[in-house]
This record gives sequence, C-alpha cells and structure tokens, in this order.
Amino acid sequence: MNNVMTMVLDFVTGLTKIAVSLIPLGVLVGLLFGDIGSIANVVNNLVALVESLGGAGLVGLLVTIILIHLLTDSK
Repeated sequence: MNNVMTMVLDFVTGLTKIAVSLIPLGVLVGLLFGDIGSIANVVNNLVALVESLGGAGLVGLLVTIILIHLLTDSK
C-alpha cells in the first residue's frame, strides 16, 4: 500500500512540475504572438490571479504564501 501511495504521489508531483514549467512558455507565447486562442489566456489568468490576491488583503497574502510553498521544490 505504501508503494502505491508513493507511486501516485510521484505521478502527481511530475504532472505538477510539467504544468508549472509550461506557465512561462504560455506567457512568452502570449506576449510574442498576442491572442492565439487559449495560449494567450495564460497572461490574462495570471493578471487576474494577482489582482484577486491583491484585493483579498491578508487572506490573499496567506494564499500566496501557501501556493509558493506548494510549488517550490522541497528536495
């Protein structure tokens, strides 16, 4: 059972690393080529996320700290 949980955790960690590494690519493509369907939405979504966290005050700060902690490599 422990082996299965480790495999699932490794799989989810790998998917998260792939998704996080694609964010800068989406930003770059959105900035270089403008609106190309859903790729340009990366920039808009990041701006909306920053605006919503900034408007949330202390709760936004706590969520930001939690997200940074979750996305940093702990190894």
